[in-house]
Amino acid sequence: MAIIQINPSNPEEHKIKFVSEMILNDKIIICPTDTLYAIVCKLSNKNGIEKICKIVGKKPEKANLSIICSSLKHISDYSLQFNKNIYKMMNKNLPGPYTFILKANNKIPKLFLNKRKTIGIRVPNQLITLKIVDYIDEPLVCASVNLSENSEFTNQIDEIDLTYNKQVDLIIDSGNLNVLGSAVIDCSGEEPELIREGLMPLN
Repeated sequence: MAIIQINPSNPEEHKIKFVSEMILNDKIIICPTDTLYAIVCKLSNKNGIEKICKIVGKKPEKANLSIICSSLKHISDYSLQFNKNIYKMMNKNLPGPYTFILKANNKIPKLFLNKRKTIGIRVPNQLITLKIVDYIDEPLVCASVNLSENSEFTNQIDEIDLTYNKQVDLIIDSGNLNVLGSAVIDCSGEEPELIREGLMPLN
């Protein structure tokens, strides 16, 4: 397992290519978002999804995995149609530290759908991650990094390395991040519902 440093404000293209090729070759990595570090693999990597679930210690259907898309248009490729008010809300807040729960379409693997057939979708304000998604041309499946001993979130690379170095193939170091997760908004019902407050209030 290796650690690679990538500039968060001006990601080096050769490093983005290197990391993206690893993901395309079914590797599991830890990468930054605009909130926490996340364990990720490509959406089509079934074994990778199962391994992420094993790492976080939950069954796929109960792991609350999300996917990272590169844009609002990208989101619509993986969700059922949603109304104009939800579109306007997402358009106003994305990219940003929010997870929107939407009804999933058949492009989402059944492996980790819950009984409601919904999926959490993110477009983080984080250049490294968005560039990776653009390069691999499919969403990343993600689970937030935490310390296994106490389930607390961490933004310290040395702590992440100590906990996960034998479980992932690569860690991207882009410096210390926040220790608050994204706000979670359930948009699968008639009206949007705030499930969890996060780093920033919803506009």
